[in-house]
Amino acid sequence: MKNITCFVALIAVMMCLSTVKAQNLQVLYDTERDCVTSTLEMFRPDAFGSTFYFVDLDYTPRATGAYIEIARELCFWQKSDWNWLSIHVEFNGGLTSYKAAGTNYAVPFNNAWLAGLTYSGHSADFSKTWSLSAMYKAIPDLKEDGEKRIHNFQITGVWGINFFDGWATFSGFADFWSEGSTFIFLSEPQFWVNLNKIKGWEKINLSLGGEVEFSNNFGGMDGFYTRPAVGAKWTF
Repeated sequence: MKNITCFVALIAVMMCLSTVKAQNLQVLYDTERDCVTSTLEMFRPDAFGSTFYFVDLDYTPRATGAYIEIARELCFWQKSDWNWLSIHVEFNGGLTSYKAAGTNYAVPFNNAWLAGLTYSGHSADFSKTWSLSAMYKAIPDLKEDGEKRIHNFQITGVWGINFFDGWATFSGFADFWSEGSTFIFLSEPQFWVNLNKIKGWEKINLSLGGEVEFSNNFGGMDGFYTRPAVGAKWTF
């Protein structure tokens, strides 16, 4: 019940954050883990490529985890026929927490540094966008059987589709990467109904929907799992 209350409170906060300079703010309730997650995303193109980041915070109901990804696409040749190709650099990091014997402990994730190439494209009206990145992934603190396993790889696909005249959005990502001898898969497709298409609600940039997390060998758990989540998104 506390997590549901936290979820409702964060939805209310979303309505007051119109000054935040971000692409969108999402609040999702994970029905499997009984956990609320807020996600702040920003995407900004410029003359030399684009910058993207997101920050996840988990609440149960207190804040129990944080995760950030920040990525930069470098494309100095945007006016050429090769503008579909860019250089990709990225950083991932975060921490989680737990309580034992009345004491709170914070445990950092292994930071990761990525570099590679990205192919991206879009439809003529930008209602459909997609990208595919192939990257070298360095995890300096990763160890396996007492030995460091710094050198890894990651493949990431991202998509966004607006349809039904903008009433609905289907978006998400799929990651496949290595951590030593372990191969990990994670995908989070999202579906949103965009309420600003309702007559008189054009300035209400609120979407309702959710996502389903599909994972294999992710988060210290062996095997395949699915985790549905429901929530809201405010687009700035």
